Amino acid sequence: MADIDSFPITARWPAQHPDRIQLYSLPTPNGVKASIMLEETGLPYEVHTIDIGKNESKLPEFESLNPNGKIPAMIDPNGPDGKAIGLFESGAILLYLAEKSGKFLPKDPIKKWETIQWVMFQMGGIGPMFGQVGFFHKFAGREWEDKRPLQRYIAEAKRLLGVLDKQLDGQDWIVGSEYTIADIATLGWVNNLVTFYGARELVEFDQFQNVIAWLERGTSRPGVERGLKIPARP
Repeated sequence: MADIDSFPITARWPAQHPDRIQLYSLPTPNGVKASIMLEETGLPYEVHTIDIGKNESKLPEFESLNPNGKIPAMIDPNGPDGKAIGLFESGAILLYLAEKSGKFLPKDPIKKWETIQWVMFQMGGIGPMFGQVGFFHKFAGREWEDKRPLQRYIAEAKRLLGVLDKQLDGQDWIVGSEYTIADIATLGWVNNLVTFYGARELVEFDQFQNVIAWLERGTSRPGVERGLKIPARP
């Protein structure tokens, strides 16, 4: 196990348990991917709340770990070959933790790459589009007189939900019968869309019955229930 004190972020957010994975996050749709995965795998970790409302993710100490200034970010003191590794980007963190734990990424090569492609679907589609719905419906964008951006993102969110609904037809999870990081990547975003963003009626969510059943299955998992609340908001 390597010493993590060489990471400048630990000067501002000191580790009480330096032998554990250090997670720097907030329970946003991207942040909960990491916390859900850590709860589901049982890997020991310590969480540090990054208050994005106070722009803490833009502080030099945080940006020393993630130059993009976004949560989540993570340090594993016991990374490859026993060397400490710092990571950012929630999708990369999911892939890393899946490989480290040997969980939630199928061993079969075909299923493995199918899982990864659906993680990328979330990263490139569901996350950005749902986030824009949130901006234009709940946050500052709702004050814009021109509603064309909102309508554009509503239409795209509905299209993406349709893709997901079709994929879930006749199966419990995104890649079939096996719960994977594709589900973990996506659950927080879909849940956030219809709860925190308040866009259930806006995107006509109730027409996507396969997605609704999948969301209920996913959010009833104890690891997901815990992970959705980690860390507690300031």
